[in-house]
Amino acid sequence: MASPRSDRQAPEWKIWLALAIIYVVWGSTYLAIWLVVETMPPLLSAGVRFGLAGVVLLGVVALRNGWRALLLRRAEIYGAAFVGVTLLLGGNGLVMLGERDVPSGLAALIIAVVPLWVIVLRLLFRESVHRGTLVGVVFGFSGVAVLVLPRGMSGSVPIEGMLMLVAAGASWSVGSYYSKRLSLPLDPLTSTGAQMVLGGGALLAAGLIAGELGLVVPEAFSDASLISLLYLVVFGSILAYTAYTWLLQATSVSRVATYAYVNPVVAVFLGWWLLDEEVGLSIVTGAAMIVVAVALVIRTEARPARTAGALEAAPAQAALSQEELEAVRAER
Repeated sequence: MASPRSDRQAPEWKIWLALAIIYVVWGSTYLAIWLVVETMPPLLSAGVRFGLAGVVLLGVVALRNGWRALLLRRAEIYGAAFVGVTLLLGGNGLVMLGERDVPSGLAALIIAVVPLWVIVLRLLFRESVHRGTLVGVVFGFSGVAVLVLPRGMSGSVPIEGMLMLVAAGASWSVGSYYSKRLSLPLDPLTSTGAQMVLGGGALLAAGLIAGELGLVVPEAFSDASLISLLYLVVFGSILAYTAYTWLLQATSVSRVATYAYVNPVVAVFLGWWLLDEEVGLSIVTGAAMIVVAVALVIRTEARPARTAGALEAAPAQAALSQEELEAVRAER
């Protein structure tokens, strides 16, 4: 992997093009997931998605560096398996299950608090957290309450689906938090490919255990579901990740982290535009609270690093460090 470069060395138009890709593509994955689970078994389809994407990424590594680059140490395999399972089985798998009943825009907003869950874990492990960050966490989870409680109490959206999404965000945060504390392959492409293959395998196993094999009826799969699954493999898991990896080299982590509060806005807009999903006052209020909270946390946590000269100089103090960002990218 190339050495990190500053914004001045990377053309601004390329940085904005890559940002636009992860803003739009990752923001649209919730819409694509909603279309997939309309006619496809959720866990098995997610396993196929990540399994295929992981094989492609590892194939690129083998072509670039030779097949020996795929020989991982036992600790790296265990680390990739843990992160892959928490991000993809616990994270994406629960999103797939939850979106059977929860509108795509609402799902994206509930998941948008992943950076706040990371702060909660830091608090549990007695790490130092800025006062402004704590304000952002409380404000963000209050936004989730605004989204979930009225719908759960009225029965307009099944509470079980929304709780699955809350649990998915928590699982993603665990994988993100531990990604920099476990032994993982140094090459990010190899690490991501291994996580996708192992996490995808776990999703397939979970789908079989859950009895989803009986739901595999190819003639019942809609064109929209098939196209959406292909979109998730090619664009959500490969193209956007390539843009994302390049951005981590070309610009600051805090700038890359802006996807965390742009994606849910894109998802809500697409759900409203293409699926006629309701965007009422509570959705707007909860969305605004979550987006503001995530932006506040990311900016507050990045501020001391900028004072010191560079965010990368103190990655452990960022709301999402580079290692955590390199784990979270597999969720999309």
